[in-house]
Amino acid sequence: MDTDRFWQLIELAHRQADPADPEVTAAEATALLAALGPEEIVRAQQILWDQMAGSYRAPLWAAAYMINGGCSDDGFDYFRGWLIAQGRAVFEQAVADPDALADHPAVRNAAEGGDELEAEDVLAVPWNAYRQATGRELPQDSFTITYPALDPAWNFSFDDRAKVAQRLPRLDAIFAA
Repeated sequence: MDTDRFWQLIELAHRQADPADPEVTAAEATALLAALGPEEIVRAQQILWDQMAGSYRAPLWAAAYMINGGCSDDGFDYFRGWLIAQGRAVFEQAVADPDALADHPAVRNAAEGGDELEAEDVLAVPWNAYRQATGRELPQDSFTITYPALDPAWNFSFDDRAKVAQRLPRLDAIFAA
């Protein structure tokens, strides 16, 4: 398992599932990963958390806060789980330019309907796959994660709509309506 293969697995699961339902994507990804065996699952666990660490960025958190009408620490994890379920292109674009999420159909639907975009189950794919493949729990020491420091330029309350709107104008435009 490497990063490219991890994303191929997620994208295959996304295509096989209802793309609008990240929980089904998580179930599909779990089944696909479980078929690869314990060593591959352990590697996938580390890759998943590498993606989580790489996406731990204040601008993306501000976008999640706007999209979901608030966003706790756990909520930000679950939002990034939703992003992972969307596939590599969406995930990487959102990390690079969170304001580009304004073009995503689910984000536009969330703006209209007030839906939250979260997928906690995506974060458990390796745990569930390992249990499915072996009947045992994934070893506790199977991954490490070190979150980077958040950008101090974003050290303000995301409730400050004016500051967030300046930095995420496209998202603000669809959520202000």
